[in-house]
Amino acid sequence: MQSKITIMYRSHSCGELNATHINTEVTLAGWVQKSRDKGFMNWVDLRDRYGITQLLFDESRTEKSIFELAKTLGREFVIQVKGTVIERESKNANMATGEIEILVSQMTILNAALTPPFTIEDETDGGEDIRMKYRYLDIRRNPVKNNLLFRHKVAMEVRKYLSDLDFCEVETPYLIKSTPEGARDFVVPSRMNAGQFYALPQSPQTFKQLLMVGGMDKYFQIVKCFRDEDLRADRQPEFTQIDCEMAFVEQEDILNVFEGLTRHLLKEIKGIEVEKFPRITYDYAMKTYGNDKPDIRFGMEFGELNEVAQHKDFSVFNSAELVVGIAAPGTGDYSRKEIDALIDWMKRPQIGALGMVYVKCNEDGTFKSSVDKFYDQEDLAKWAQITGAKPGDMIFVLSGQADKTRTQLSALRMELGTRLGLRNPAEFAPLWVVDFPLLELDEESGRWHAMHHPFTSPKPEDMDLLATNPGKVRANAYDMVLNGNEIGGGSIRIHDKATQQLMFKYLGFTEEEARNQFGFLMDAFQFGAPPHGGLAFGLDRLVSILGGQETIRDFIAFPKNNSGRDVMIDAPSIIDENQLNELHIQLKME
Repeated sequence: MQSKITIMYRSHSCGELNATHINTEVTLAGWVQKSRDKGFMNWVDLRDRYGITQLLFDESRTEKSIFELAKTLGREFVIQVKGTVIERESKNANMATGEIEILVSQMTILNAALTPPFTIEDETDGGEDIRMKYRYLDIRRNPVKNNLLFRHKVAMEVRKYLSDLDFCEVETPYLIKSTPEGARDFVVPSRMNAGQFYALPQSPQTFKQLLMVGGMDKYFQIVKCFRDEDLRADRQPEFTQIDCEMAFVEQEDILNVFEGLTRHLLKEIKGIEVEKFPRITYDYAMKTYGNDKPDIRFGMEFGELNEVAQHKDFSVFNSAELVVGIAAPGTGDYSRKEIDALIDWMKRPQIGALGMVYVKCNEDGTFKSSVDKFYDQEDLAKWAQITGAKPGDMIFVLSGQADKTRTQLSALRMELGTRLGLRNPAEFAPLWVVDFPLLELDEESGRWHAMHHPFTSPKPEDMDLLATNPGKVRANAYDMVLNGNEIGGGSIRIHDKATQQLMFKYLGFTEEEARNQFGFLMDAFQFGAPPHGGLAFGLDRLVSILGGQETIRDFIAFPKNNSGRDVMIDAPSIIDENQLNELHIQLKME
C-alpha cells in the first residue's frame, strides 16, 4: 500500500477524521463553509475536496486572540487550524466526520474572501449563467466536484482496461491540415507561413491510421477534438474522445473489445452486469424506432399501417407514403386537453407535424378514435394488433413522407418515454447498430457524401454496387448506442490505395483535390498498410450517461455556453491589431 504523504499545511483532510482519532493533535486547512456564533462558543464548518469537519472555538478553552479572530471569519475564507480531535456532543449521522469536532488551539487566515455571488452549497441559489461566470466557485460545490471526480474514475478505468489489453497511448498533433469533410474546422493562422492556416483536429483519424501503418498495432488516446458547429446541450466546440485503432482486425474483433470495455465500465463504475449487447441493422433501427440511436429501455416500436389504413376514404392517409403508429402504454385515460397539448407539441417547428390521429383502446376492448368517421372497430382492432396496443393504451398515428414521418414519430416516442417515466437513468440498455449506408446523397448539391468519413470501407460483398447503385452500398461501420445516445462509432478502414482512390472519386474529389488533401495517407498505403479499424467513444457523453444525466456540460470542468463562449474568461475575444499584422490577417470592416 502506498504510504501517506505528509503535507505541511495539513495533517489530515476534512473528510477523514472520526472517533478513532479522538485526542489526536491535527492540522487542517480549507474553506469556511459557514459559522455559527453563540457568543461564548463559535462553530465553523471547514470544507475541502474530501468533506467537512466542524471546528469549535470555546471562550473558556480557546486562546482569546484566536477566539476573537474566529468571529471575523466569512464564508469562503481560506484558513489553517491546529487543534485536538474531541467527541462531538450533538453527533451528525449524515456526515462522515459527524462524531467528532476539532477544539481549535491555533488558526491562521491564509486568505480572506469576498462574499461569493451564490451560495457554495449542493442546492445553490445561483442560476446557470452566474455559475458559469464563476465556474471556479461552482466547482467547490459537491455536485460539480463529484461529477469531475466521476469523470476521472471513468477515464482511469478506460486506461486500465485498454492498457491491460496491450493498447499503447500515443499523442497525435493538434495543429493539422484542414479537410473539407465533416463539420467546420477551427482554423489557426500561421505567423511563419503567411496566408496559410492550421486546423484543429475534428478527430485524430488519419494519424491513428498512420500509426497502424507504423506498426503500433493497438493505439488509444483520450484526446481533445474540435468542431465549429451549432451547439446543443450535448455538444461543445471542444470535446473529448476515447480514440482507438487496431491492426489486423475485422469488425467482430473490434465489437468484442469495445463491448468488453463498456461492460467493464458498467460493472466497475455502476456495479451493473450486462450480457452480450443486442445488434440491429441501421435499416431495422430506422424502420422500428425512426432513428439510428434507439433507446431500447422501453418498447413503443413502430407499427406500419399502410395496408390497413389506406383502404378507406381518408385522403390524408391515402396520399401518404407512410402511415405509422405507436402504442403508448397506460395513456388510454388521457383527456382531450392532454391529447390536444401533445398534438400542439408535435406541431412545434422543431418537430413539424401537421397533425396526429389517435385511438383510445378502451378497457372493454372497444376503440374510440379521432377518425371514427372513416374507420370501424374492425379496422382499429387491426391497428392495435400491428402496434401491439393493449386495453388502456392509446395509439398515436402520423403520416406523410416516410423519412420525415419516422423522424417525427421518433421524437414523439422519446417524449412519451420521458413523460411516462420509462427512461430510467439508473437502467442501462446498450446495443450495436451495424450496416450503415456508406454514402448519403446531398439533395441540394446532388453529390454523395460519406455517412461516417471517406476512409470507411464498404462491405466487401457490396463493392460492385459502388459503380451501379452507390446508395445501396453498406459501410463496414458500427455505432454503440446507450440509452438513446450514440456514445461511440467506428469502422473498418480502407487500407489500399486503389479502393481509397475509388472512394474519393465517388465522393466527388478530383484526383488533384484528393492528392492535395490526403496525398500523405495515399502514399503511406503504398508501404504496406495492414487491414485495420477502430472506434471512438465520446467521453463527455459517456460519462454524463453513466452519471445519470444527458447534459455533458455538467461533467466538463470549464465548459462553453450555448453560444460557444467561455463567459468566465470572456472568450472568444478581439485580439490586438499588432497580432493580426504578424499573422498577415486584415479584418474586413462592414
